[in-house]
Amino acid sequence: MTVQAVPSSFSLSFLVPDMMCGSCGKKIVAAVMALDADAVVVANPETKQVQVTTVQSSAAIRSAIESVGFEVTL
Repeated sequence: MTVQAVPSSFSLSFLVPDMMCGSCGKKIVAAVMALDADAVVVANPETKQVQVTTVQSSAAIRSAIESVGFEVTL
């Protein structure tokens, strides 16, 4: 029997200054979920914060958000 290690998830926080509305948040959530279907993503347009719990790297998540047209700062 082989045992496969399950990658540990971790929390990331991003500032997305140009996220203005709920529609923007939905685009960001969809982009992250396309990369990691098991991620937990909370995008808050009021605070411009995106919180992600994922097994993916910070760079990969940032790239996913940028791919749908948003600037990301850490």
